[in-house]
Amino acid sequence: MLTPAIAPDTQCDHHTATPDGKPRCVKPTPGAAAGGCAFDGAQIVLVPIADAAHLVHSPATCIGNSWNNRGTRSSHSALYRQGFTTDMDELDIVFGAESKLLAATLELHQRYSPPAIFVYSTCVSAMTGEDIDAVCREATSETGIPVIPVNSPGFIGSKNYGNKVAGQTLLQHVIGTGIPTSRTSTDVAITAEYNIAGELWRIEPLLEEAGIRLLSRITGDATYHEITWAHYARANMVVCSRALVDMARSMEQRYGIPYFEGSFYGMGQTGEALRHFARLLADDEISRRIEQIIAREEARTRQELAPYLPVLKGKKAFIYSGGVKSWSMVHQLEELGMEVIGSGIRKSSEEDIERLRQHFEGTQKVLLEKGDGALMLDLLKREDADVFIAGSRNMYTAMKGRYPYVDVNQERIHSYAGYDGLITLAQDLVHTMSSPIFKLARSTAPWEQKQA
Repeated sequence: MLTPAIAPDTQCDHHTATPDGKPRCVKPTPGAAAGGCAFDGAQIVLVPIADAAHLVHSPATCIGNSWNNRGTRSSHSALYRQGFTTDMDELDIVFGAESKLLAATLELHQRYSPPAIFVYSTCVSAMTGEDIDAVCREATSETGIPVIPVNSPGFIGSKNYGNKVAGQTLLQHVIGTGIPTSRTSTDVAITAEYNIAGELWRIEPLLEEAGIRLLSRITGDATYHEITWAHYARANMVVCSRALVDMARSMEQRYGIPYFEGSFYGMGQTGEALRHFARLLADDEISRRIEQIIAREEARTRQELAPYLPVLKGKKAFIYSGGVKSWSMVHQLEELGMEVIGSGIRKSSEEDIERLRQHFEGTQKVLLEKGDGALMLDLLKREDADVFIAGSRNMYTAMKGRYPYVDVNQERIHSYAGYDGLITLAQDLVHTMSSPIFKLARSTAPWEQKQA
């Protein structure tokens, strides 16, 4: 197994150690799979490539327990919605399954004719010594299409480490191998945006209206070929810094593509992201159009938010998410007039955490690194929170505490990005906080009431 080397990034502001000698970026340790393993992380990055085939070399349970658990959407092929596995069994573990893997890649090519096939190693196939790199080379020779090994078995680290392995796989095997049919001076790429619940579709019309062409999506709503020519982009935006910021830095070093980290959550951050694209492209006409778009959309958004703001004003919220949402949703909720009592930072990068610290400077806000259900419920009660904003893993924590809850993680069905996304978030918050069920759930049961 040849796991892509993820070299230390000397361009990173926190590359050095802390004053007490501890490394700022802790290397993921084998087995650190809480919240997702490395295999899961690689799938998160690569499976949104809609027209490629994704073959998992493993027993059926590896794919059966994880497939389609994210709300990634595509306007292209539906092939990414189909899961393929070699279904390794006991005999394969004893005698090897490389011939089985080769046969599976050939059958995939014959039946579906994908532009590329990604082959994922897993804990079982890695521990039994399956050489998927050699099989992929042979399959590439026989099929004439790229058959790409993804060496990210679950035991090598966390989900975030798997994200990085997938990014290195794209750099090594995909980016730089294609040429676009046409090129413009306003070609850009968006990295680490996975079109969860169709969020990217709320941003693309704004870019198009401004005169910016989205050359490559990495990887939400993407096709394989558009990623092959991502190195022709004039600017690159990284949405989820924890996942693929190292890939963006590598693209800057190799191809001279400037990048920035940003978010499309909330009016202010959406406007700033659009302005940052204009600055990197150095185009006065695009800057003029963007200012017109921002002024129009912010006025429209404020008008549509008017019925919801009185309900949300002053309400207290706690966010337990990760990555970009740990800080970007803070701004989003504050635009709705809410008070954020704290945020979870378990999956946040140093940049994410530093943004939160600067924003919360001088306050008593809570940055929760690791929280179990009891700790979070204690925090919600102590701070008198009105709503709990988290992922599906914490849904039952909210239910036990009888707190209104909004799911903002990968399983969500509503998009919260862009101007329309802020309106949707306000609607969802008002609906859940206004539900009569919470007043009923918190009331004293009739048999527990004191007799008059």
